[in-house]
Amino acid sequence: MTSESDPEGLRVRLRQERPVALDVAFECGAGELLALVGPSGSGKTTVLRCIAGLASPPEGEVACGVETWLDTHGGAFVSPQRRRVGLVFQHYALFPHLDALANVTSAMSHRPRRERTTRARALLARVNMEGLEARRPSELSGGQRQRVALARALARDPQALLLDEPFSAVDQLTRRRLRLELAQLRREIRIPMVLVTHDLDEAQLLGDRLSVLHHGRTLQTGDVQEVLHHPASALVARLLDHRNVFTGVILRHDGRRGKTWFDWAGTEIECALAARLAPGDRVEWLVPESHVVMHRRERPSRGEHENPVRGIARDVVILGGDARVTLDMHGVDTPLTFEVSAHVAARNRVEAGAEVSVSLLANGIHLMPAADAGH
Repeated sequence: MTSESDPEGLRVRLRQERPVALDVAFECGAGELLALVGPSGSGKTTVLRCIAGLASPPEGEVACGVETWLDTHGGAFVSPQRRRVGLVFQHYALFPHLDALANVTSAMSHRPRRERTTRARALLARVNMEGLEARRPSELSGGQRQRVALARALARDPQALLLDEPFSAVDQLTRRRLRLELAQLRREIRIPMVLVTHDLDEAQLLGDRLSVLHHGRTLQTGDVQEVLHHPASALVARLLDHRNVFTGVILRHDGRRGKTWFDWAGTEIECALAARLAPGDRVEWLVPESHVVMHRRERPSRGEHENPVRGIARDVVILGGDARVTLDMHGVDTPLTFEVSAHVAARNRVEAGAEVSVSLLANGIHLMPAADAGH
């Protein structure tokens, strides 16, 4: 459910030129987690600070449910203390002189004193910190400190929860545990959550929606799978770590068969119908590594006749049980990459300098208007 149909959702629109340029707009419904991704310096943390009221852009709106926290046109600005926002930082930001229980109760000034200790103990139990209430941050592991930080954020009874790379300072095993705990927590509380992360796996595991930022500008926002598999532009595709992004020219369509053909450096490639693009249009296109199928020497693949192409192996890198293959394609500047199991690569004698045949499966190919095409 998106905030367009949810009156309890979070709505954000921000514009500024400095100190960090922003041109950002997105919505996050109650019960949703929106993952905010983009390279370092793209403004993700600044966006969270503006939502929390710790920064105020010269132009923008921030609203949560029926409350307007920022409206520069109408002259409204609600102070950070009056915004019911839970903010979890990458490096915890706990008070070092207070124990876990006191760190959590310190966020409960809005509650009667007699309720605070009981409520804080319940929140610490909810994040699996029961029995550790008397420990100070220096006596806790990184994962435990992050659990206390999350409990403290929830102690504000927030209308929105903001998480700024909350798992990046802990080891991989702890990160997996914390992700599971956050996923469980989402089922228990129904508020908008915005997660800033560099980790696309994390965004895919936890997020309902994905918003891609670059140089402070929102490039695309939508369902996680839709954005990952159908990026709006080659720039978005590259920011989402798609490596097989190329250029081509539309040749023709067949609406009855639901197919489009385009030219790729002299090779005709078939894909699903893209009728919005006209013959002669320059396009940028991608094929996920999962849709590149290597032809085996002894036992040809059933997909061997689906967009077959050949290249010369530039590199074959063994990563555990897999081999990452990089092919130089004739007339194409960008190499084609894919993975096969290491034993398949060895059996087919795939090594640097070898000619390799692959198929590009049509149902995985995604076309995007070229950046200079005027669409």
